[in-house]
Parts: sequence; C-alpha cells; structure tokens
Amino acid sequence: MRAAVIQINSGQDRSRNIRVAGELVAAAAADGAELVVLPEKWSMFGSGEILADGAETRSGKAVFAAREWARGNRIHLLAGSFTEVSPTGLPTNTSVLINPRGEIVAEYRKLHMFDVEAGGVEYRESDHEQAGNEIVVATAGELRIGLTICYDIRFPELYRALLDLGANCYSVPAAFTAATGKDHWEPLLRARAIENQAFMLAANQAGETEPEYSSWGHSMILGPWGEILAMVEDGEGFAAADLDLAGQAEVKRKLPAVAHRRPELFREGVSNGS
Repeated sequence: MRAAVIQINSGQDRSRNIRVAGELVAAAAADGAELVVLPEKWSMFGSGEILADGAETRSGKAVFAAREWARGNRIHLLAGSFTEVSPTGLPTNTSVLINPRGEIVAEYRKLHMFDVEAGGVEYRESDHEQAGNEIVVATAGELRIGLTICYDIRFPELYRALLDLGANCYSVPAAFTAATGKDHWEPLLRARAIENQAFMLAANQAGETEPEYSSWGHSMILGPWGEILAMVEDGEGFAAADLDLAGQAEVKRKLPAVAHRRPELFREGVSNGS
C-alpha cells in the first residue's frame, strides 16, 4: 500500500485550511497514495478558546469535506483531528478514519492532554478539551492502524496496547511544537516504530500560528526498522512512500522482539518475590 502524510500551516481561517488540505490530498492521491493522513487540527488551529468556539460535529464542514475527498479520490483518509462538539461538556480532539466510499469507519478521541510548558508557552488542553477513554484500531486495506494523536507519542504503553489489538501501523496526526520537536519528534517516532516493528504515519503542522504557536513540521513516514521512508521538512506539502508489508514480516522473522515479549510478568498483581 502507498501512503502519504500531509503537512500544512493551519490557522483560524477554516475555509482556507480546508481548501489547502483538499488540494494536497488530491495531489497525494494523484501520486498513487491509497491512504492519506492529515495533521492534528488541520481544519482550524489556534488557542483553546478559539478552538472550543469553533468546534464542529461530524456533519460539519471539516468532516463533510474529508468524506468527499475520500470518496472522490477513492482513498482511505485519516482526517487528522478536529475539535468535536461533545454532548457531555468540553469538546474532544477527534480523529476519524474514512474509507474510499466516504464512510466513517473509526473514531478516536485523544487520550492524553497536552498540559505542559514548552518554549515559554503554556499549553493547557484540559482547560478546553476533555480526554477520550477508548483505544482504537481500524482496518484500511492490508493495514491495521492504531489511531493516536500528537502528545500520545510519549506514552509507549498506548502503542503496546494497540499492538496487542493487531496494529501493524500507527497514525500520528500532530501539531508538535518546534520547541520540543527539534529534540524529541524524530526520536520518539523512531522508538515507537522500532519497538513495535510497525509503520508510523506522522503528519504534523508546520510554521507559525496565532497567537504564539510554532509547529515543527518534519512530517514523515517510518518503516518497522525505524528508517525514514519519506519526509516533508518545512512548509506545506506531502510525503509519500510504499509500505512493504512483506518486508515488515521479514523484519519480525529475523528480529522477533515482539514475539519475545513476556507480558505476563508485568500484569498488575504479579508477585515481586518478597
């Protein structure tokens, strides 16, 4: 399967963001991509207050457009994430997987809230969004995709849990900051790829966004050996690569680290021998 990751510089102009994203999805599909991944908050990006005010439902402009692109280009489309209206209070940071018929086949709501200080900017996602409480794996062609979003990459236990549900690939739509990205983005992605012997589809925001956000870019596709298969360093664009599942199986045969796991030793309640 050929996959692509989209990199854009989204802001508060939803119409502009949707137009640019649609153009890049079409270009990736024309390049042969059968699966395309958009970044986090691709349709609208800004402060927590702005995102909460602009939250949409799954029938809103963003998801409607994404479903049209998937159907029109006959591709699987991971529509990054968008701020979704929730009936239970604060909105959620929601990722949806759409099949080539334009149908939503999976939904994932970001589990880990980005409540940190980075580059002198305080981020408090939990003030404006609520965390999800479900892990999600979905099928796209030959792939079993573990759905994650941005800050989730720092929590390896999530990726192990998705692996146990059959994931051989992970999607990582992100708005990873420049302050942390320069040191952490690539090492974290490579670590998750290597330890789970899986493909990583990491689509990031790039550049400056009001009021004071700076995203690292460097959207990339990684293979199960941790190798970078394709990357967009700066600016808006896409990167595409062929995902060699036979090669992935060979990696697992030659270096069967996943098969050598002993999860029974780490279960809650196992005696420490004292």
